Amino acid sequence: MRSRRMRGGRHAGDGRKREHCRCARAFEVESSRVRAPLDGSAMNAYPLVFEPILKEKVWGGRRLAALGKMLPDGVQVGESWEVADLGATSIEGGGGDAEHSRIVNGSMRGMTLDEAIRAMGPNLMGLARLSRDGGFPLLVKYLDARENLSVQVHPSPAYAAAHPGAHLKTESWYVVAAEPVQGKPPMIYKGVKRGVTREAFAAHIADNTVVDDLIAVPAVPGDFHHLPSGTCHALGAGVLVAEVQTPSDTTFRVYDWGRTNRKLHIEEALECIDFSGAPLPVSRSDGKERTVLARNEFYGVDEIRAARGRAVTIEMTDAPVVWMCLRGSGRIESGIGAFVPSRFGAGTTMLIPAACRNTMPRAVFDEEGTALEVRVG
Repeated sequence: MRSRRMRGGRHAGDGRKREHCRCARAFEVESSRVRAPLDGSAMNAYPLVFEPILKEKVWGGRRLAALGKMLPDGVQVGESWEVADLGATSIEGGGGDAEHSRIVNGSMRGMTLDEAIRAMGPNLMGLARLSRDGGFPLLVKYLDARENLSVQVHPSPAYAAAHPGAHLKTESWYVVAAEPVQGKPPMIYKGVKRGVTREAFAAHIADNTVVDDLIAVPAVPGDFHHLPSGTCHALGAGVLVAEVQTPSDTTFRVYDWGRTNRKLHIEEALECIDFSGAPLPVSRSDGKERTVLARNEFYGVDEIRAARGRAVTIEMTDAPVVWMCLRGSGRIESGIGAFVPSRFGAGTTMLIPAACRNTMPRAVFDEEGTALEVRVG
């Protein structure tokens, strides 16, 4: 099934449909005439909010509405791309088109992320490296699995080195919500059980018992799962996650839960699968305001759990930060008043340019809340 592309979402945490429509009309007029200037000196750095890019999926659901996304009637939406800068996507993964997030707030409203990168340069990216295609080096999204996602794997380093058209994809999932489906508990499948050989795995793909070879982990809200390239995995039915990944959608599908209208890539997958298992989940640290969830060569992820009224410093290096509010509301502000405060609510995602590092950026919570702080590189 080709992934269907839609746009929709509330602006900076404002869930009122009427206000969204006004913003959308203004955005449409402005985006038709605005083109990015290439002189970044005129650009003041401030937190950027993007219009979500919604993707219809055969396994998708309707729960992204709880995160402020404006879902079209009757459409099963599986993904909301929050920060995207891809010159091309696969037909099944992204719909086949280029995808560039579009800014909906501030002086750069109407510009796409790639235009903003060209306009601001180091003021936006700092010392962070762009992707191999010259785009933003991360893809950040939400996934809502009404049904099981396919059992799949992304190219291993060895496979990618031998096949120039294949790209590594390292990703991580933070479980936002999980609920039983048809009496079955929500699960995440990640890694192959110890002792299962490539030959046995291939035989079990053929007789439709391959799920028994996978490590099944209960999906618990607040848990974090890291999936390096080469990890065989599937998101189970009933699970909603925030996903951080490197910007590739090269995917090899090995099993699709009885669905027959999508292609499998068994030989490619067998070349890529790491049969040594997968990293254990990282659970929240009760009582801590900041918990380190991931540190790798591509990104770092921290969970923020703040009490009402707390002002939490946004920790920045010489690189931008993607800030995702999962629960609660408040504002991102500068401690020295360098930019206009930006409101957030559950489902708001912001990109904070590297130049904001020296403005003392902080998140002030109006109520108890949870957020992810994603550092690039």
